[in-house]
Amino acid sequence: MSEEKENPLRAEKRRKLHELKNAGINPFPYSFERTLTSAQAKEKYAHFQNGENDQAHKQQMAGRILTKRPMGKAAFFTFQDQDGSFQAYLRLQELSPEDQKAFDYIDLGDIVGLSGFIFRTQKGELSIHCEKFQVLAKTLEPLPEKYHGLTDTELKYRYRHLDLIMNPDTRKVFIARTKIIKYIRNFLDNRGFLEVETPILQPMYGGAAATPFTTHHKVLDMKLYMKISPELYLKRLIVGGFDKVYDMNKNFRNEGIDRSHNPEFTMIEWYEAYTDYNYQMKQFEEIYAGAIKEATGSYKVTFQGKEIDFTPPWRRLTMHDAIKEYGGIDVEKLSPEALFDELKKRGSDLKKAGAVGSMIAELFELTAEEHLWQPTFIIDHPIEISPLTKNHRTKKG
Repeated sequence: MSEEKENPLRAEKRRKLHELKNAGINPFPYSFERTLTSAQAKEKYAHFQNGENDQAHKQQMAGRILTKRPMGKAAFFTFQDQDGSFQAYLRLQELSPEDQKAFDYIDLGDIVGLSGFIFRTQKGELSIHCEKFQVLAKTLEPLPEKYHGLTDTELKYRYRHLDLIMNPDTRKVFIARTKIIKYIRNFLDNRGFLEVETPILQPMYGGAAATPFTTHHKVLDMKLYMKISPELYLKRLIVGGFDKVYDMNKNFRNEGIDRSHNPEFTMIEWYEAYTDYNYQMKQFEEIYAGAIKEATGSYKVTFQGKEIDFTPPWRRLTMHDAIKEYGGIDVEKLSPEALFDELKKRGSDLKKAGAVGSMIAELFELTAEEHLWQPTFIIDHPIEISPLTKNHRTKKG
């Protein structure tokens, strides 16, 4: 049995493609001069009253057809562009014979170009009254069922293009990410930071405790590692005389995968001379809170049913005080053996007592971490888990 017989929707789309070609209609034209996006239309004509139109000004819009509601010799349909969805209306008798045929062979998922004027329907919906109709891209694969969209998580990640078509929330994530990255860059650039690129292929990896991906340089006959962190190269730039540097970069770590870990991820890392961690905490909360507001319009967001308020300043809490507040344990009064006993009570996998600082860090994870929903700086980490940092408690002798 052929593939087309197995999938009648796919076969029907290919049949319509051939019909368009036989009618002399190019189903994949080279260009279309768009004059208005859905967002621009909604902004420009927001003041329109029901029934009002702008026949004096012709507009051209384009997008992917999501719904189609034929009504005899007329039809309403919605199309989607990058900014969102918009409604279109047409009367078949107003179209040329070629445009009528193009409309007859159109399917959900096809990308079309529309020429006409903007009006608001009697029911209050901004729409384009279509006077010319053009196929811009004839799709050959059926879309997911429109009411449920793409719900399987694995399929959503594997077929991201379908997820973007069917799920507006996914599109919002992509837009928010772009806004966040742009905001961070502008923030640092405006403060005099220099953006640099650090090597992705490195003869020695470093800057984090992670397993690298490896590759081989054929001409040099040497083993190379993919970057796990930009830290060491950025610090060399500070040593070389630059005061403020940052890298918006890709890192690669050959480790496990879950909802918050990916072998390839984007990181922003910056270094600034002549400042301490108090200054950097203030700068970080300004960047983070500003990016949140830029992407969402507010400092407050809801996550897993809880409201999180990113309004600066954020709480500062030492690791010792966090354990005392949420676990009821004063670690400064405990011996290494007593610390180990507290860990075992809370399900630690440690077989024997280790470094005091490492045990304090694990106790923090077991007693306090789950309670920290609001933005909080955990400061004064044990020195055993703080490589390449200064001990701020060191006193001059």
